[in-house]
Amino acid sequence: MFYNYTLYSYDSFTMTDPNALIDLHIHSNCSDGAFSPVELVQRAFMTGLLAVAIADHDSVAGIDEATVAGNNRQIEIIPAVELSVQFRDWQDVHLLGYGIDHTDASFLNKLHGFRGRREKRNEEILERVNQKLLDEGREAIALETVLAYARDAIGRPHIARALLEHNYAGSVEDAFQRYLVPCNVPKSYWPIDDAIREIRRIGGLAVLAHPTTVSTDRSELRAIILELSAMGLDGIEVFNNLAQPYEMEFLRRLAEELGLLITGGSDFHGIEDGLEMGRGRGGVRFGASLLSALKKRLGERQSQLLSLYAL
Repeated sequence: MFYNYTLYSYDSFTMTDPNALIDLHIHSNCSDGAFSPVELVQRAFMTGLLAVAIADHDSVAGIDEATVAGNNRQIEIIPAVELSVQFRDWQDVHLLGYGIDHTDASFLNKLHGFRGRREKRNEEILERVNQKLLDEGREAIALETVLAYARDAIGRPHIARALLEHNYAGSVEDAFQRYLVPCNVPKSYWPIDDAIREIRRIGGLAVLAHPTTVSTDRSELRAIILELSAMGLDGIEVFNNLAQPYEMEFLRRLAEELGLLITGGSDFHGIEDGLEMGRGRGGVRFGASLLSALKKRLGERQSQLLSLYAL
Protein backbone atom coordinates (compact mmCIF):
# COMPACT_ATOMS: atom_id res chain seq x y z
CA MET A 1 0.00 0.00 0.00
CA PHE A 2 1.16 3.54 -0.61
CA TYR A 3 -0.09 6.91 0.49
CA ASN A 4 -2.29 8.77 -1.99
CA TYR A 5 -1.08 12.36 -1.63
CA THR A 6 -3.75 14.99 -2.13
CA LEU A 7 -1.85 18.17 -1.25
CA TYR A 8 0.30 18.13 -4.37
CA SER A 9 1.39 16.00 -7.27
CA TYR A 10 5.05 15.07 -6.97
CA ASP A 11 5.61 14.51 -10.66
CA SER A 12 4.32 17.95 -11.67
CA PHE A 13 5.54 20.05 -8.74
CA THR A 14 7.76 23.07 -9.29
CA MET A 15 8.57 25.88 -6.89
CA THR A 16 8.88 29.05 -8.92
CA ASP A 17 10.49 31.28 -6.29
CA PRO A 18 14.28 30.71 -6.53
CA ASN A 19 14.74 32.44 -3.16
CA ALA A 20 12.29 30.19 -1.30
CA LEU A 21 13.73 28.53 1.81
CA ILE A 22 12.90 25.22 3.44
CA ASP A 23 14.08 22.89 6.22
CA LEU A 24 13.90 19.14 5.70
CA HIS A 25 14.91 18.04 9.19
CA ILE A 26 13.19 19.36 12.32
CA HIS A 27 11.92 17.66 15.49
CA SER A 28 8.81 18.22 17.57
CA ASN A 29 7.98 17.26 21.14
CA CYS A 30 6.46 14.08 19.72
CA SER A 31 10.02 12.79 19.98
CA ASP A 32 12.83 14.79 21.57
CA GLY A 33 12.08 18.33 20.41
CA ALA A 34 11.06 21.22 22.63
CA PHE A 35 8.13 22.55 20.58
CA SER A 36 4.81 21.13 19.45
CA PRO A 37 4.16 20.61 15.73
CA VAL A 38 1.92 23.69 15.69
CA GLU A 39 4.62 25.79 17.37
CA LEU A 40 7.17 24.57 14.82
CA VAL A 41 4.91 25.61 11.95
CA GLN A 42 4.48 29.02 13.56
CA ARG A 43 8.26 29.37 13.87
CA ALA A 44 8.69 28.28 10.27
CA PHE A 45 6.21 30.95 9.21
CA MET A 46 8.02 33.62 11.22
CA THR A 47 11.34 32.48 9.74
CA GLY A 48 9.98 32.73 6.20
CA LEU A 49 10.16 29.04 5.34
CA LEU A 50 7.80 27.67 2.70
CA ALA A 51 8.15 23.98 3.52
CA VAL A 52 9.40 21.83 6.41
CA ALA A 53 9.70 18.13 7.19
CA ILE A 54 8.73 17.00 10.68
CA ALA A 55 11.22 14.12 11.06
CA ASP A 56 10.71 12.88 14.60
CA HIS A 57 12.70 9.97 15.99
CA ASP A 58 10.79 6.73 15.44
CA SER A 59 7.50 8.64 15.55
CA VAL A 60 5.01 10.07 13.04
CA ALA A 61 2.59 11.35 15.68
CA GLY A 62 3.12 15.02 14.83
CA ILE A 63 2.63 14.88 11.06
CA ASP A 64 -1.15 15.32 10.85
CA GLU A 65 -1.18 18.15 13.40
CA ALA A 66 1.63 19.91 11.56
CA THR A 67 -0.15 19.45 8.22
CA VAL A 68 -3.31 21.15 9.48
CA ALA A 69 -1.27 24.02 10.90
CA GLY A 70 0.76 24.20 7.71
CA ASN A 71 -2.35 24.46 5.55
CA ASN A 72 -3.45 27.42 7.65
CA ARG A 73 -0.07 29.11 7.14
CA GLN A 74 0.47 28.02 3.53
CA ILE A 75 3.53 26.02 4.60
CA GLU A 76 3.95 22.57 3.09
CA ILE A 77 4.62 19.71 5.48
CA ILE A 78 6.60 16.79 4.09
CA PRO A 79 5.70 13.56 5.94
CA ALA A 80 8.94 12.23 7.39
CA VAL A 81 10.50 10.12 10.11
CA GLU A 82 14.02 9.56 11.47
CA LEU A 83 14.79 5.94 12.31
CA SER A 84 17.60 4.74 14.56
CA VAL A 85 19.29 1.93 12.63
CA GLN A 86 22.32 -0.33 12.76
CA PHE A 87 24.76 -0.98 9.93
CA ARG A 88 27.40 -3.60 10.64
CA ASP A 89 29.16 -2.46 13.84
CA TRP A 90 27.85 1.10 13.58
CA GLN A 91 24.95 1.67 15.96
CA ASP A 92 22.60 4.63 16.18
CA VAL A 93 22.95 5.50 12.51
CA HIS A 94 20.08 7.80 11.56
CA LEU A 95 17.97 7.14 8.48
CA LEU A 96 15.44 9.71 7.26
CA GLY A 97 12.30 8.61 5.44
CA TYR A 98 10.63 11.29 3.28
CA GLY A 99 7.18 11.22 1.69
CA ILE A 100 6.20 8.10 3.63
CA ASP A 101 2.68 6.79 4.10
CA HIS A 102 2.60 7.62 7.81
CA THR A 103 -0.78 5.86 8.16
CA ASP A 104 0.42 2.42 7.07
CA ALA A 105 -0.72 -0.05 9.75
CA SER A 106 2.29 -2.38 9.54
CA PHE A 107 4.73 0.52 9.77
CA LEU A 108 2.85 2.00 12.73
CA ASN A 109 2.96 -1.35 14.53
CA LYS A 110 6.72 -1.49 14.09
CA LEU A 111 7.09 2.07 15.37
CA HIS A 112 4.88 1.18 18.34
CA GLY A 113 7.23 -1.63 19.25
CA PHE A 114 10.26 0.65 19.06
CA ARG A 115 8.41 3.30 21.06
CA GLY A 116 7.74 0.82 23.85
CA ARG A 117 11.41 -0.15 24.02
CA ARG A 118 12.41 3.53 23.85
CA GLU A 119 10.12 4.50 26.70
CA LYS A 120 11.51 1.71 28.87
CA ARG A 121 15.06 2.77 27.97
CA ASN A 122 14.50 6.42 28.83
CA GLU A 123 12.82 5.56 32.12
CA GLU A 124 15.87 3.42 32.95
CA ILE A 125 18.11 6.38 32.08
CA LEU A 126 16.08 8.60 34.40
CA GLU A 127 16.45 6.02 37.16
CA ARG A 128 20.23 6.05 36.71
CA VAL A 129 20.30 9.86 36.63
CA ASN A 130 18.27 9.97 39.84
CA GLN A 131 20.63 7.53 41.54
CA LYS A 132 23.56 9.75 40.56
CA LEU A 133 21.71 12.79 41.91
CA LEU A 134 20.98 10.99 45.20
CA ASP A 135 24.66 10.00 45.45
CA GLU A 136 25.45 13.72 45.12
CA GLY A 137 23.00 14.56 47.90
CA ARG A 138 20.46 16.06 45.51
CA GLU A 139 16.74 15.49 45.15
CA ALA A 140 15.59 13.06 42.46
CA ILE A 141 13.57 14.22 39.45
CA ALA A 142 10.03 12.88 39.15
CA LEU A 143 8.97 11.18 35.93
CA GLU A 144 6.00 13.57 35.78
CA THR A 145 8.41 16.51 35.61
CA VAL A 146 10.08 15.05 32.52
CA LEU A 147 6.76 14.09 30.93
CA ALA A 148 5.69 17.74 31.09
CA TYR A 149 8.22 18.46 28.33
CA ALA A 150 7.23 15.53 26.12
CA ARG A 151 4.20 14.26 24.25
CA ASP A 152 4.65 11.01 22.37
CA ALA A 153 7.51 9.68 24.51
CA ILE A 154 10.27 11.08 26.69
CA GLY A 155 13.79 11.41 25.34
CA ARG A 156 17.13 12.35 26.80
CA PRO A 157 16.69 16.04 25.84
CA HIS A 158 13.54 16.13 27.97
CA ILE A 159 15.53 14.79 30.95
CA ALA A 160 18.15 17.44 30.20
CA ARG A 161 15.51 20.17 30.38
CA ALA A 162 14.36 18.83 33.75
CA LEU A 163 17.97 18.93 34.99
CA LEU A 164 18.17 22.56 33.88
CA GLU A 165 14.90 23.39 35.61
CA HIS A 166 16.29 21.99 38.88
CA ASN A 167 19.56 23.94 38.38
CA TYR A 168 21.49 20.66 38.30
CA ALA A 169 23.20 21.63 35.05
CA GLY A 170 24.22 24.90 33.42
CA SER A 171 23.31 23.98 29.85
CA VAL A 172 21.96 21.11 27.77
CA GLU A 173 25.53 20.14 26.87
CA ASP A 174 26.48 20.19 30.56
CA ALA A 175 23.49 17.97 31.40
CA PHE A 176 24.57 15.42 28.80
CA GLN A 177 28.21 15.41 29.84
CA ARG A 178 27.57 15.16 33.57
CA TYR A 179 24.48 12.95 33.68
CA LEU A 180 22.99 11.63 30.46
CA VAL A 181 26.12 10.19 28.85
CA PRO A 182 27.37 8.45 32.03
CA CYS A 183 23.85 7.15 32.73
CA ASN A 184 23.09 6.03 29.20
CA VAL A 185 21.28 2.78 28.36
CA PRO A 186 21.83 1.17 24.91
CA LYS A 187 19.11 1.63 22.28
CA SER A 188 17.35 -0.93 20.12
CA TYR A 189 17.96 -0.48 16.40
CA TRP A 190 16.45 -1.50 13.08
CA PRO A 191 18.83 -3.31 10.74
CA ILE A 192 19.45 -0.67 8.07
CA ASP A 193 18.62 -2.90 5.13
CA ASP A 194 15.22 -3.67 6.65
CA ALA A 195 14.62 0.01 7.42
CA ILE A 196 15.45 1.04 3.85
CA ARG A 197 13.07 -1.59 2.46
CA GLU A 198 10.31 -0.46 4.83
CA ILE A 199 10.64 3.21 3.87
CA ARG A 200 10.52 2.32 0.19
CA ARG A 201 7.58 -0.06 0.73
CA ILE A 202 5.44 2.77 2.11
CA GLY A 203 6.27 5.07 -0.78
CA GLY A 204 9.11 7.01 0.79
CA LEU A 205 12.71 7.91 0.07
CA ALA A 206 15.47 6.66 2.37
CA VAL A 207 18.12 9.30 3.11
CA LEU A 208 21.20 8.93 5.32
CA ALA A 209 21.14 11.69 7.93
CA HIS A 210 24.29 13.69 8.79
CA PRO A 211 26.63 11.07 7.23
CA THR A 212 29.82 12.27 8.94
CA THR A 213 28.43 11.03 12.27
CA VAL A 214 28.92 7.53 10.86
CA SER A 215 32.53 8.18 9.81
CA THR A 216 34.72 11.18 9.07
CA ASP A 217 37.18 9.08 7.10
CA ARG A 218 36.37 9.86 3.47
CA SER A 219 37.45 6.52 2.05
CA GLU A 220 35.46 4.63 4.66
CA LEU A 221 32.41 6.89 4.31
CA ARG A 222 32.49 6.55 0.55
CA ALA A 223 32.56 2.74 0.85
CA ILE A 224 29.68 2.83 3.34
CA ILE A 225 27.50 5.01 1.13
CA LEU A 226 28.30 2.85 -1.92
CA GLU A 227 27.12 -0.22 -0.04
CA LEU A 228 23.99 1.51 1.26
CA SER A 229 23.23 2.76 -2.24
CA ALA A 230 23.29 -0.85 -3.43
CA MET A 231 20.77 -1.65 -0.68
CA GLY A 232 18.40 1.00 -2.02
CA LEU A 233 19.47 4.18 -0.25
CA ASP A 234 17.92 7.10 -2.15
CA GLY A 235 19.94 10.06 -0.88
CA ILE A 236 22.22 11.67 1.67
CA GLU A 237 21.75 14.71 3.88
CA VAL A 238 24.55 16.77 2.39
CA PHE A 239 23.76 20.07 4.11
CA ASN A 240 23.62 19.56 7.88
CA ASN A 241 24.87 21.10 11.09
CA LEU A 242 27.17 18.22 11.98
CA ALA A 243 29.44 18.55 8.95
CA GLN A 244 32.11 21.11 8.15
CA PRO A 245 31.85 23.02 4.83
CA TYR A 246 34.60 20.92 3.20
CA GLU A 247 32.79 17.74 4.32
CA MET A 248 29.52 18.96 2.83
CA GLU A 249 31.31 19.61 -0.47
CA PHE A 250 32.68 16.06 -0.40
CA LEU A 251 29.18 14.71 0.26
CA ARG A 252 27.68 16.84 -2.51
CA ARG A 253 30.15 15.54 -5.08
CA LEU A 254 29.68 11.97 -3.91
CA ALA A 255 25.88 12.27 -4.16
CA GLU A 256 26.12 13.65 -7.68
CA GLU A 257 28.56 10.90 -8.70
CA LEU A 258 26.25 8.15 -7.41
CA GLY A 259 23.00 9.77 -8.55
CA LEU A 260 21.77 10.11 -4.98
CA LEU A 261 19.29 12.72 -3.81
CA ILE A 262 20.77 15.72 -1.99
CA THR A 263 18.86 16.99 1.05
CA GLY A 264 19.51 19.49 3.83
CA GLY A 265 18.13 20.40 7.21
CA SER A 266 18.97 22.00 10.51
CA ASP A 267 18.11 19.03 12.78
CA PHE A 268 16.37 21.64 14.92
CA HIS A 269 15.19 20.45 18.35
CA GLY A 270 14.72 23.85 19.98
CA ILE A 271 17.23 23.22 22.77
CA GLU A 272 20.56 23.71 21.01
CA ASP A 273 22.48 26.92 21.65
CA GLY A 274 22.83 28.95 18.47
CA LEU A 275 20.98 26.52 16.18
CA GLU A 276 18.16 28.03 14.14
CA MET A 277 15.43 26.47 12.05
CA GLY A 278 16.11 26.84 8.35
CA ARG A 279 19.81 27.58 8.78
CA GLY A 280 22.89 25.36 8.71
CA ARG A 281 26.51 25.62 9.78
CA GLY A 282 28.16 28.82 8.65
CA GLY A 283 24.84 30.43 7.71
CA VAL A 284 24.00 27.86 5.01
CA ARG A 285 20.36 28.12 3.93
CA PHE A 286 18.33 25.31 2.42
CA GLY A 287 16.96 26.33 -0.96
CA ALA A 288 13.77 25.26 -2.73
CA SER A 289 15.73 23.34 -5.36
CA LEU A 290 16.29 20.61 -2.74
CA LEU A 291 12.54 20.25 -2.34
CA SER A 292 11.90 20.21 -6.08
CA ALA A 293 14.40 17.36 -6.51
CA LEU A 294 12.90 15.50 -3.54
CA LYS A 295 9.40 15.72 -4.95
CA LYS A 296 10.52 14.65 -8.40
CA ARG A 297 12.02 11.48 -6.89
CA LEU A 298 8.86 10.92 -4.86
CA GLY A 299 6.80 11.18 -8.03
CA GLU A 300 9.00 8.54 -9.60
CA ARG A 301 8.63 6.30 -6.53
CA GLN A 302 4.85 6.67 -6.68
CA SER A 303 4.85 5.71 -10.34
CA GLN A 304 6.96 2.64 -9.56
CA LEU A 305 4.53 1.55 -6.86
CA LEU A 306 1.53 2.15 -9.11
CA SER A 307 3.11 -0.04 -11.75
CA LEU A 308 3.95 -2.71 -9.18
CA TYR A 309 0.43 -2.90 -7.78
CA ALA A 310 -1.05 -2.87 -11.26
CA LEU A 311 0.68 -6.19 -12.04
